Amino acid sequence: MSKAVYYFCADNTKDPVSNNVFQCLTTLVPMTETDIEVDGYKVFEHTDEKGNLFQFVRIQEVLSHNYQKYLPYMQKYFSEFDFAGLVNWHEGANAPEKVLTVHSTGDVPSGIFGATNSTLFKNLIIAINQNRIKNGLDDFITSTEATHWSGMPYHGKPEWITDYTVPIYDVEIGSYKSSWQNENAIKVLASSLCSVFTNSTNNSERLYTLLCVGGVHFEESFSKTILSETHPLSIGHILPNQWLIGYEEDVTGLEKFERSVNSVIGGIHAIVFHDNIKSIYKQLCKIIGERHGVSVFKHKTLRDLDRTLLSIKGTANL
Repeated sequence: MSKAVYYFCADNTKDPVSNNVFQCLTTLVPMTETDIEVDGYKVFEHTDEKGNLFQFVRIQEVLSHNYQKYLPYMQKYFSEFDFAGLVNWHEGANAPEKVLTVHSTGDVPSGIFGATNSTLFKNLIIAINQNRIKNGLDDFITSTEATHWSGMPYHGKPEWITDYTVPIYDVEIGSYKSSWQNENAIKVLASSLCSVFTNSTNNSERLYTLLCVGGVHFEESFSKTILSETHPLSIGHILPNQWLIGYEEDVTGLEKFERSVNSVIGGIHAIVFHDNIKSIYKQLCKIIGERHGVSVFKHKTLRDLDRTLLSIKGTANL
């Protein structure tokens, strides 16, 4: 039996998406009340036909905005889980207007990364994309985004990230009010959450995990790779260009890169860097690649995923 837990802010004035997704979810899957209570809300759970357990935790605040308050609950009740999701909204400068997005947790500048499970990451984002298409949400895109932790602007300490050992991902609707209130987008997210343990791709081959370095916050080449249903490729973390400052110092940069690799459950199989990053970052990628015995290549290589796979498997050169 696999187990997933999802966190929802119950206050619509603090989070314009989360509670609406939870309410929609109650109409889609049968739930039972547990004895666990947080902020006066009972935790509900659902067991799917394969015996996988899903628990749904409502709280008064956005989880990452008061992490210190909720971390003890997370550690006490929800630490023996395979996956955790923080359902919320996305906004920000230069963000896509209509987007369904999932991202791993970490603070790239300090080099502190939460655990990440690339198989479950791919399962969830593929399910979201399939449900987006199924529900005719053609004006939205499905995308991953750079690894980050939304607790940082709310006085969170990066060290807290690793105090919760379950791989935790933000699952979001963005990036403006019209998108947050889109009933179809809410339904798509709600109907996808319980598919995190389901491989909905056309490929049963073992999964190969990339560490992605450089690029912008929503890097299309990385998103297209994890969204491929025909190629068994996924992502551990994405370290975007704007947060690599400070990695120039060889020892510090290598340590941070090493921590990003070590946080990926099952390890990585290749490092892909955006060709526009500084040469020092490319060199660090190559050093880490040599340490771990994995391929290192430019992001443009991802235009041909067949060739990318052959290289990772060691049967072709990039």
